Amino acid sequence: MIRDRGRIKWTSMMLPEHVKLLRDWAKEDMYENKMEPDEQQLEVMNEVMAEAMEFGKSVAITYYRGRRYQIVIGTIHYWDEIAKKLHVVDRFDEVHQIEISNIADVRFADDSAR
Repeated sequence: MIRDRGRIKWTSMMLPEHVKLLRDWAKEDMYENKMEPDEQQLEVMNEVMAEAMEFGKSVAITYYRGRRYQIVIGTIHYWDEIAKKLHVVDRFDEVHQIEISNIADVRFADDSAR
């Protein structure tokens, strides 16, 4: 059986600058492209956010930040109309400020998981 160590055996022959460039290139491959929701999705997300704010329901919000999609689960505290940000308080009482333009999906969270 051949025990190939992959990149490890070649890095000793490379310059440190080349190793850094290879690591950066591998990291860039994991970046995700931002997708724009269509009008139907925007309408559904708007209805879910309105109902969640009115009744204090827990929601799962998927948003784009730092070239990756992230998920926060919590209740919508309020909507800042001037800054166009949504203030969400998660289950650990941590406040997240999410720009509306970066939101990809909003759904009701399953409360039975608590």
